[in-house]
Amino acid sequence: MSQMTLQTLIEDSRQAAIYHLPPAALAPVKEAAKAAGFACFELALDDHGEIPAVLTQLGRGLGFPAWYGNNLDALKDCLSDLSWCKAAGYLLIISGTRTLQAANSAALGTLNEVFAAVIDEWRAQGVPMWVFYDLRVDGLATFPTPA
Repeated sequence: MSQMTLQTLIEDSRQAAIYHLPPAALAPVKEAAKAAGFACFELALDDHGEIPAVLTQLGRGLGFPAWYGNNLDALKDCLSDLSWCKAAGYLLIISGTRTLQAANSAALGTLNEVFAAVIDEWRAQGVPMWVFYDLRVDGLATFPTPA
């Protein structure tokens, strides 16, 4: 996949979703996002095994306001209103989820439900939001690797 094709893909809000991002695709995806005027957040979850610690880490990494409640509803609210970070689209690149996946795969599934709901809300506004994981999470497709 050429860089231009990759940029066209990530600009398409109808295609936005949650994917496993192979290491070879990280740099090209970030480059395409920058070219498209996207806000790109790289979030290291530090291999936390409990969802409260993960939510705290996400809030810090995304620069959420002080009122962020470190719960799933607050995560959805904050991700649904990124007015403090206006951009043509959004990419969340998440690493360090191996421990959460092993310790509490149901919590990771719930987290992905929140991400999917937010992606749908942005899609309805024609704005792409992508979530990428550095490891394979059950039920997620692998993002196409650029050639």
